[in-house]
Amino acid sequence: MNHLPDIIIDLALILGAAGITSIIFRWLKQPLVLGYILSGFLVGPAVSLIPTVSDTDGVKVWADIGVIFLLFALGLEFSFKKLAKVGAAAGLTAAVEISAMLLLGYITGQALGWSVIDSVYLGGIIAISSTTIIFRAFDELGLKSRQFTSLVFGVLIVEDLVAIVMMVLLSTAAISRDIEGTTMLMAVGRLLFFLTLWFLVGIFLLPTLLKRTAKWLGNETLLVAAVGLCLGMVALAASVGFSSALGAFMMGSILSETIYGERIETLIKPVKHLFGAVFFVSVGMLINPELLWQHIGPVLLLTVLVITGKLIFVSAGSLLAGRSLKQSLEAGTSMTQIGEFSFIIATVGISLQVTADYLYPIAVGVSVITTFTTPYMMQLAKPLNNWMQQHMPRRWLLRVEKYTAGSQTLRSESHWNVVFRSYGQVIIIHTVICIGIILGSRYYLKPFLGQWIDNNALSSTVAVLISLLTMAPFVWGLAAKKIQSISYKALWLDSKYNRGPLVMLEALRNVVAVLLIGIMLGQYFPLWLSLLGTVVVLLVVLLIFRQRLKKFYDRIEERFLHNLNQRELHAVKHRSLTPWDTHLSEITVSPNATIVGASLEELRIRQKLGINIAYIERGGRTIFAPKKFDRVFPFDVLGAIGTDSGMQEFALLVQDKHNGTTEEQHGAEQMVLEKLQVDERTQLKGLSISQSNIREKTDGLVVGIERKGKRILNPSSSTIFEWDDIIWLVGNRKKIAEHYLH
Repeated sequence: MNHLPDIIIDLALILGAAGITSIIFRWLKQPLVLGYILSGFLVGPAVSLIPTVSDTDGVKVWADIGVIFLLFALGLEFSFKKLAKVGAAAGLTAAVEISAMLLLGYITGQALGWSVIDSVYLGGIIAISSTTIIFRAFDELGLKSRQFTSLVFGVLIVEDLVAIVMMVLLSTAAISRDIEGTTMLMAVGRLLFFLTLWFLVGIFLLPTLLKRTAKWLGNETLLVAAVGLCLGMVALAASVGFSSALGAFMMGSILSETIYGERIETLIKPVKHLFGAVFFVSVGMLINPELLWQHIGPVLLLTVLVITGKLIFVSAGSLLAGRSLKQSLEAGTSMTQIGEFSFIIATVGISLQVTADYLYPIAVGVSVITTFTTPYMMQLAKPLNNWMQQHMPRRWLLRVEKYTAGSQTLRSESHWNVVFRSYGQVIIIHTVICIGIILGSRYYLKPFLGQWIDNNALSSTVAVLISLLTMAPFVWGLAAKKIQSISYKALWLDSKYNRGPLVMLEALRNVVAVLLIGIMLGQYFPLWLSLLGTVVVLLVVLLIFRQRLKKFYDRIEERFLHNLNQRELHAVKHRSLTPWDTHLSEITVSPNATIVGASLEELRIRQKLGINIAYIERGGRTIFAPKKFDRVFPFDVLGAIGTDSGMQEFALLVQDKHNGTTEEQHGAEQMVLEKLQVDERTQLKGLSISQSNIREKTDGLVVGIERKGKRILNPSSSTIFEWDDIIWLVGNRKKIAEHYLH
């Protein structure tokens, strides 16, 4: 009989134990992660009643692969565009919570007499909530459609990215033994540089590659290609000094932007579940019950700190972001646990041998307890809110309501913010690409050419020419690309005092372009020759080949933007417009229109086209929220709200039936489409649309209600408002603000 390698026997033991415990934990309606940890504990060295894993080094390799696939799958779900759409509320909430928990963990570790590095790792461990456990609890409790969950999902997206950054920084701190000063700043800058470079290059190349090989990409081929790309990025990340987890996460986030993102995510799930199970089993194998019992005090203390700290800081961050007290408490009670990322961070400390033996089992103990308490904490939100409403001083509650109401009013972004962001994007993106080309030339292109060209001066000249040709369109984009912004024009025309700063911004990006060319040439030639070469290159780029470079750059930019938005463009082609893709327009009725003289009831445009008439301007007066018997007369200005397609059909009704002329003006000054929430501030719960007098108070019309993920378009007047309903209201801007946004 052939001898089986120990790793195969160990895998049979690991997966068998994991399968049994997963069945039991599903029956108990508990997270499978805890079952895997328990099975790891049972087959680990701490328990001798059943067979024990013998090749722990082999299992560790499989566990490392598990981390790679967990992070790859997370990247597929993540998407950097989701991060950009998270919004200020989730960003501020996450910033408050993470920074406070990091500080709390560090202070607690120091108070317990732990080392500085252990205290830093403890802060990282307790700062990140568990996405898996929260999602599962939301499903089981039926909370996914509640309004506060969008805030929680946004915070979790930010936490995922912060966790990746923390892993890199903690690894750097562990290796350098330095957690302050220039070392950490350099690590952050290096991380941001490579993240930006990989994302830009990946988005430019991968979607195009996948598109051109689409007819050969069956499920099997796509899975193999995706795994190959993932491991390739892992190897690339490791070669520049980053963790394998970062490379896997980065490739997942790039592939998530392609039209194959969702398909890859589906295909990779079984692989993720398999290797993820091995990873969590390996987590359980490291638990030492004696060591855990010796530190039961810190486990209980940290459990209390995680629950109370996250409840307080998430709620506080949400309040600062302008959410109501009720929503803030719901978000706070949802995030009172630690989970899978905490294990990964703890594993980093163990693999680098920089953390004490007790930190890992303590992290597992806290995670197990907080996982079990999560559903009960979520159910605590409502009674906690009721208790605070009854016992908090009335003036405090009024201040909170006033602050949240003021924070939720719409504020226009200043022109300077828009201009600074536009220039920042141009400078950062082009600088990163140019530096990437410079590094590639120095460390890869020049050594490669040196193998084929014996003359050093000649090989350097060839390397410089190739590099400058590659850099040329991006240097042009950095120095000469026009900032197509209405805000820029508004500032330039508004005041002569704005022109100085705008000219300085133009000068700044040209200075950066000069420096980049100088750095490129300075890698190979003396200073005087580099300066001369910089002048020559700029003349060539900005004067002689300006138009050609512009066309080439425009093609590059068009390709990148198309690839970046490929998934959304593909989705638009395969779906119809939603009821909320609407806008408010003013349309003047032609005297020869077919609808002249008809009443709104006779026209039935609401039923036929989904168009609502918010108001009618006639002569010197305005009829707000007109009744069904109101008639349409020549030269009436109709304030209509609907989708683009609906508006086009409606325009045919109001135009001149002989020559087809009509006049349309967008953006009524007084009438707006506003979004309201049914909460303690609006006090609409339990009232029907007619009972609420919302029409009379706002001269408005309720055109839609979003309730628990479902949308009610053109609700009847007898529809009763429920808690957390989102009301879409067309009405007078000032009156809406007076009655519902005060």
